[in-house]
Amino acid sequence: MLSFDEFGDMLEEVAHEMPKEIYGRLNGGVILLPDEKVHQDSSEIYPLFILGEYHLSRIGRYINIYYGSFMRTFSHLPPDKLRERMEHTLKHELLHHLENLAGEKGLEIDDQISLDKYKAGLKRRSSYNQHD
Repeated sequence: MLSFDEFGDMLEEVAHEMPKEIYGRLNGGVILLPDEKVHQDSSEIYPLFILGEYHLSRIGRYINIYYGSFMRTFSHLPPDKLRERMEHTLKHELLHHLENLAGEKGLEIDDQISLDKYKAGLKRRSSYNQHD
């Protein structure tokens, strides 16, 4: 398992590999937090961990990456595979940023569809458990 500092170094490497223009108007940058964060609609039995979030607020635009969520979800992966997951998450959050700048909501809609599928899966599991 990567330490918080090792994970941070890896995140910094991944971030520096992206074109610097992508970070335009992301005045708060990319922030690595030690927390694990669970989605508000998550199930206790089948938790839905949030790996990263794009934020737009009065203080600006920034991305949070949650080390604790990555460790809960992917600590079993070798470092190269963990790096791939991290890169995917960072690109996902940067795409939210770019879409927000362009007034688009395609990825936001895709995320909602994924959340709806997760919730539907919970309902199916719940109904199976009630019939046992």
